[in-house]
Amino acid sequence: MTDLELKQHALEVRKGIIEATHAAKSGHPGGSLSATEAFTYLYFEEMNIDPKDPKKADRDRFVLSKGHTAPGLYSTLAERGFFPKEDLKTLRHIGSHLQGHPCIQHTPGIDMSSGSLGQGISAAVGMALSAKLSNDSYRVYTLLGDGEIQEGQVWEAAMFAGAKKLDNLCVIVDNNGLQIDGPVDEVNTPYPIDKKFEAFNFHVINVADGNDFAQLRAAFEEAKATKGVPTAIVMKTVKGKGVSFMENQVGWHGKAPNDDEYAQAMEELNKRGEA
Repeated sequence: MTDLELKQHALEVRKGIIEATHAAKSGHPGGSLSATEAFTYLYFEEMNIDPKDPKKADRDRFVLSKGHTAPGLYSTLAERGFFPKEDLKTLRHIGSHLQGHPCIQHTPGIDMSSGSLGQGISAAVGMALSAKLSNDSYRVYTLLGDGEIQEGQVWEAAMFAGAKKLDNLCVIVDNNGLQIDGPVDEVNTPYPIDKKFEAFNFHVINVADGNDFAQLRAAFEEAKATKGVPTAIVMKTVKGKGVSFMENQVGWHGKAPNDDEYAQAMEELNKRGEA
């Protein structure tokens, strides 16, 4: 798929994020928007998946460790054809299969329930180990927030992954620089992120612009070619990317757009699509 086609899908994913959080009157648009290109590349280019057979045995697995950015994952799954886009308007509603955090029991395409920060990567490491023990060929991907990696459990999982040489594991860190309480380097700095993963025997790939498909493509291809150690892709992104008034604003970590903000955001996104 060309970068232009990926950009078109990413634009639709962003619209779905705004649609879903507006309908829910709650949710986490900021980190969903910063990771939109990563979600899009994984589900449209990178992973071996089939929307018609979400549980096929040889599928690649994805764990959204920063589970609060479920609107981004849901919108991507809908764009990829796992369920109707209309379902996005039911986000966080009673009886909807799209709850505030991913739930493996109810939503097609979800490989792990997540949301308690720090735990998703542990589940992903377990999946990667299982593949090794069973001589299965699937790869495992997990997306973490840069605030999330302040959790100690993340580094227990990383230590284990490095020790067991899980080269079928790809950890992605969405380094948008902001968490719920403010800038990550002021709350509890995780820097240098790359050196920390290297210390746990990871091959580390720094991506200067994680909202650029060409850079993501190069990173994921390098990750697949890496043997004998797990890979961590540390991608610098913009929180709220794609909606001008949300970009780099910590207040949009966990706030839904009101009617006026929804209209402004959708107008911006529609104009970008026309361009």
